[in-house]
Amino acid sequence: MCAVFGFLDYKGKISNAVLKKLIHYLSVTAEVRGTDATGIAYVRDGSIVTYKKPKPAHKVKLFFPRGTRSVIGHTRFTTQGSEKRNCNNHPFEGHCGKEAFALAHNGVLYNDRELRREQHLPPTPIETDSYIAVQLLEQGQQLDTENIKRMAELVEGSFVFTILKNDNTLFLVKGNNPLTVYHFPVLGLYVYASTKSILDTALQKVKLNDKCCEVGVSESEIIEINSAGNLSRSTFTMQDYIHTMFNPYNWDYAKWWMEDEREELLLEYCGTFGVSEEVELLLEVGYDPDEIEELLMDTAAMEEAISEAKTLLQCEA
Repeated sequence: MCAVFGFLDYKGKISNAVLKKLIHYLSVTAEVRGTDATGIAYVRDGSIVTYKKPKPAHKVKLFFPRGTRSVIGHTRFTTQGSEKRNCNNHPFEGHCGKEAFALAHNGVLYNDRELRREQHLPPTPIETDSYIAVQLLEQGQQLDTENIKRMAELVEGSFVFTILKNDNTLFLVKGNNPLTVYHFPVLGLYVYASTKSILDTALQKVKLNDKCCEVGVSESEIIEINSAGNLSRSTFTMQDYIHTMFNPYNWDYAKWWMEDEREELLLEYCGTFGVSEEVELLLEVGYDPDEIEELLMDTAAMEEAISEAKTLLQCEA
C-alpha cells in the first residue's frame, strides 16, 4: 500500500513556489499510504533526475528547479526490499534506447522472479518487485504506449504505474489500484494522486481554487499526456493472477486469497498508527481495504463508521 502523485504543468503559467507547495502537500498527505520512503523524479535539460530518501515525506525536502514542467512522486510502504537500501525506493530510472524515463509503482507484483528468468533479464541489486517493470520497458527501443502495453500485460498483481519520459511526456497506467486525475484547463495543469482524498486535501492546502474537471481513468487503460497537454488513451489486457496461481474453476477461493493478503498488509500498516483493532472491526462488517484507506484520511468519517460497525455487531449478538 503505497501512493503515487504528481503534476504536469504544460502551459508554464504556475510559479515554481506554488508547484513546490503542491508537491509538498501531495507527498505529506500521501503519508497515509506509506511512510517508509519518499521520492520524486523530474526532467532537467532533457535528463531524468530522481531524488529519494528512506524517510517519511514530512521529513524530506523535495526540491526541483524553476522551469520544471512535470514531477512524479511516491510514498512507500515497504513490502519487498528494505527501504534502508535507497536503490529499492521509488521512482526508478530506466532507458529505452536513447530515451530516459522514471517509473513509480503503487501495488504488488507477484511474478517478478519468473519474468526475470523467462525474459532473460540481467541480475540487479534492486530487490523491489516493482523494478521488473523498468527492466521489461528497457527491452524496447522506444518508450511508447506499445512498449508500456507489453509490460502491463506481462506483469501479474495489483498496480498503477506512473512513468515520466525525458521529454516531459507523462504516462499513467491503471491496473486495479486507485488513481484520481484532475485537469485545470485554464492553468494548463494536470494533477494526480492515488486517491481523491489525497488530491482534494493537498489542493485545499495550496488553495488552488481554479475550475477543474476530473479525468476518468478506467482499469486496463493507459493515459498519455504530452508536454503540450494533449491527452490520448489506449488499453491493455491485464494478466489474471488467479489463472496463473490457482485452478481457474476455483474462483471464490482465489479471490478470497488475494483479498486476504491485502487485508493483512492493511492491518500491518494501520498497526503503526495504533488503529488495527478498529480496522479489524470494519473488515468484519464488510468494508473492503480501499474503503478503509479512504476513511483513514477523514477522522470524523472513520469514527462514524466505527460507531456504526459496533452498533451493527451488538445487534447481531
